[in-house]
Formats: sequence, C-alpha cells, structure tokens
Amino acid sequence: MAKMREIKRRIKSVQSTQKITRAMKMVAATKLRRAQERAEKTRPFFTRTLDILRGAAAIIDPACHPLLLHREVKNTVVLLVTADRGLCGGYNSRVIRMVLEELQNEPYDIVGVGRRGLEAFKRRGYNIIESFTNIPDNPSFDIARAVAGILIDQYVEEKCDRVLLAYTRFHTPLSQVPLLIPLLPIEQREIGERQGVRDYIMEPEPATVLDIILPKYVENVVFGALLESKASEFGARMTAMDSATENAQEMIENLTLAYNRARQEEITKEISEIVGGAEALK
Repeated sequence: MAKMREIKRRIKSVQSTQKITRAMKMVAATKLRRAQERAEKTRPFFTRTLDILRGAAAIIDPACHPLLLHREVKNTVVLLVTADRGLCGGYNSRVIRMVLEELQNEPYDIVGVGRRGLEAFKRRGYNIIESFTNIPDNPSFDIARAVAGILIDQYVEEKCDRVLLAYTRFHTPLSQVPLLIPLLPIEQREIGERQGVRDYIMEPEPATVLDIILPKYVENVVFGALLESKASEFGARMTAMDSATENAQEMIENLTLAYNRARQEEITKEISEIVGGAEALK
C-alpha cells in the first residue's frame, strides 16, 4: 500500500507540473505571435535603413567621422542579448556558448541585455560595462537608444576598438539562429558591392549629416536585435514548454501503469492470503 500511495503522490505532482507547462506554452504562443509580427514588420525598414546608410557611408572618407574609423583591435566590447528568465530550452545557452567559442582567445568586455547572459559572464569573471535587465515583452526604442549610446561612447572615446553584437535571429518557432556580427566601426561597402546603389548628395557637409544618421543606424540595428531576440525567446519557450508537457504526459502514463501493476500485485496478494486462510480452516 505504501508503494501505491507513493506512486499516486508522484502522479499528482507530475499532473500539477503538466498544468503549469501547458499554461506557459499557451502564454508563450500568444506573446510569440505579437513579437513575431513586430519583428517581421520592422525587418524591411531596418534592412532598407542599413542599405541606405552603408551606401551613403561608402562614398565618404572614413576620416570624416569616428564611427567609420577602423583601428587595430586591442579591446573589444560585446553587446550580448539574452533573456531575463529561463525555461526557454537552449535559447540562452546557445548565444552564450557562441560568444565564448568565437572569442575564446580574445579579451573583451560585456554590455548585457538580459539577466541570464549577465549572470553567465559574471561567473566567469568578465568585466560588465553596463547591464539592462527586466526588458519588457515589447521593447521600446528608448532602450535601444540607451544601449546604442553606451556603445557609441565606448568606441568614440577609444575605450574599445571594436563592438560586436551577439543576439538570436528569429526564423520560425522551431528555428532560432545565434549570430555574432560587427556593429562598430560601421562597415563601408566595397565598390563592387555598390552596383545599383544611388550616390548621395549631402547638405550640409558630410560630417554633419553623418553625426545624425550614423548614430541612428546603430540605434536601429540594436532595436532590430532586441525585437528578433524577443521573438526567438518566446519561440524557444513555447517549444520547450510543449516538449515538457509531452514528457509529463509520458511520465503520467508510465506511473499509471506502475500504479496498476502495484494494485494488481496487492489484489493478488490479498486473494492468496484469503485462499491460504480458507485452506487452513479445512
């Protein structure tokens, strides 16, 4: 009987967990739809902005603006975008592992968006320049502006010679790809890549124009990364909770089978005792 009570207690525990994972899956699916729509709607805008700004920068002398200047890389800053919470499969671990593997022989500092990535790099002793946590499900452009401002200051003041962006690009709820891309200095297009790109006439002088458009470019890229990462987070969480719900159902079925076997054994034992007692009375 004690064995049966223990199995029954475990079944109830797994059933309670299954209710939680099913609810979390539904919540993540709802949030995913909104985040996916926002990321997909803004993606063409950011892609076009990227083309225009890179095209404009390609016809300008890099010396006219500090965000275009390339320096020998001695110090690197990585903008790491992860989630504030777990329970989203390998979403956080994939982008963290990518940075550690890609830059394993290089020193770098971290500007972190999301608690999970910050905690991982703090444990490993990395210098955290700035941290942004408790990011809402619908990130505002103000957050991107604040993050971009820190990165630009780090580069312009020559505290670093390169800024990289580590985030997760959303493809489908089952497919999210971690990426590590250069952010600063802003890459200029090669001449061969500028076919079909119109030349730009700038007024007033290019340096003044670039003072406005290049920081906007950085802000746009950071904002796009935040949106892509949020969609990826919800997709990964929905998938993880779906898998957890299915695993819980499998555990319930196995425990139910074990319970029935134990119950059958108990009944067989009782029948044997009754038969044995009856035989003893003869």
